[in-house]
Amino acid sequence: MAKNRSGFTLVEAIITALILGVMASMVMAQKENSSKRAKEHELRQSLKQIRQAIDDYRDAVNKKIIIQDATQAPYPPSLSTLVKGVKSSDGKKIYFLRRIPRDPFSNNALEAAEETWNIRSYTSPPGDFSQGNDVYDVSSKSDNIGLNGIPYKDW
Repeated sequence: MAKNRSGFTLVEAIITALILGVMASMVMAQKENSSKRAKEHELRQSLKQIRQAIDDYRDAVNKKIIIQDATQAPYPPSLSTLVKGVKSSDGKKIYFLRRIPRDPFSNNALEAAEETWNIRSYTSPPGDFSQGNDVYDVSSKSDNIGLNGIPYKDW
């Protein structure tokens, strides 16, 4: 008489372990992408905030709310100027940013927030983020590539 055996065979156990392993690796990959996506969102928001502040400064100079030497480009001399504020034509201080956001992809936690960005001067050619006498644009210093396939420094 044949005995009735219950339980799992070795093949069933291996297949189950294999399926669980594949599922666990998929969850880890999804978690990693989710974390990267959150950092990318923070980078987009930070770039938008800084660029808006630079544009607001330029508009204030063009509208003569801020008096600036006519030989200078109508852009802030540094990112910190946007936080420290500048005197308006009526003597009041105008602030354009509460704080300078950090580049979320910066690896140096000890670096000042202003130092985490590439800064492009008004006189610099497109794509050349060599500093000059003003802040025309900013970009990430990260060499990493985004989920969309575009390097963060080109955002």
